[in-house]
Amino acid sequence: MSKTIDLELTRAEIEVLELEARLRVVPMNDTQLADALKTALSAKKERLAKLRTLHAAAGRANRDKEGADGANKANPLHAGRRPPLKRTVPQRPQAKPGK
Repeated sequence: MSKTIDLELTRAEIEVLELEARLRVVPMNDTQLADALKTALSAKKERLAKLRTLHAAAGRANRDKEGADGANKANPLHAGRRPPLKRTVPQRPQAKPGK
């Protein structure tokens, strides 16, 4: 679930930045557009604050699952993994003298 929140959080941050940039280049006489952008920016900032809270709560929950000592548990998908084999380049047979 935390990865979904991470993606949502990132997208929300980008949307806020885009709206702020758009608001900076609104023509001075277009007050209707400026007001609409300010309203949208306010709503996006509220959503971003909620997502940041959820993200922080998910991070705390993950740290609590690790244990009281704070030691990281091995990922079960990687725990049984063997170390990579050392690969050597095969040597060519040496040419026999006289041929």
